[in-house]
Amino acid sequence: MKLILLGAPGAGKGTQAELICDRLSIPSISTGNMIREAIKNGTEMGKKAKEFVEAGKLVTDEVVIGIIKERLSEKDCENGFILDGFPRTIPQAEALDAMGVEIDTVLSIEVADEKIVKRMSGRRVCEGCGASYHIEYKQPKKEGVCDLCGGNLICRKDDAPETVLDRLKVFHEQTEPLKGYYEKTGKLKLVYGQEELSETTALVFKALGI
Repeated sequence: MKLILLGAPGAGKGTQAELICDRLSIPSISTGNMIREAIKNGTEMGKKAKEFVEAGKLVTDEVVIGIIKERLSEKDCENGFILDGFPRTIPQAEALDAMGVEIDTVLSIEVADEKIVKRMSGRRVCEGCGASYHIEYKQPKKEGVCDLCGGNLICRKDDAPETVLDRLKVFHEQTEPLKGYYEKTGKLKLVYGQEELSETTALVFKALGI
C-alpha cells in the first residue's frame, strides 16, 4: 500500500504511521524526521531547512522533493510506504504525480485546532532518534528518557503554543487544500481523531481495510 497521511501538526500522523507500518511491514517516511536529521548533521540541505524550521515556516519544495526522491528509490519502499508530512502543498502533490509515484489512498486525520494546541504543548521528542512521546497520551517508560534509544526527551521549539498557532495557520492556508485535490481523484478518506489513541487507530485501520 502506498499511502499519504494528511492532518494538522499534532493530529497524530506520526503515531498512526508507526502502527500502520507494524501492521503492513512497510516504511514510514516522515519528512519532518528526515529534515531534522539533516539539520542535526549540518548538511547543506539541513542548513537551508534550519532557517525555515526555526521561523515556524515550511521548508521549500525544492529541498523537500530532493529528500523524498532519494528515499523512495531505496529498496525497502518496493512493497509500499507511508508518506507522513509530504506533500504539504498542491505544487508538491503535482511534483509527486510528475515523479510517477502512484498513491493508493490519502488518509486525513481531522482534529480541532484547540485540541492540537493542548496536545502539542505536551509533546516531547527524542534528541537521539526523533521518536515522539506525550506527557499525557504517550508517556515513556521512564520520564524524560526515550524507550527506543535512551536519548533525552525535549520540547521542540516548534511545539511552543505561539509557534503551534502559526503552524496551524500555515496548515489551513497551504496544506488543507490538498483534501480537495485528492478528493477529486477518489482517493481521500477522512478519520476523526478521538481522545483515546486506540479508538483513532481502530478507525484508521477500518478506513484502510487492514
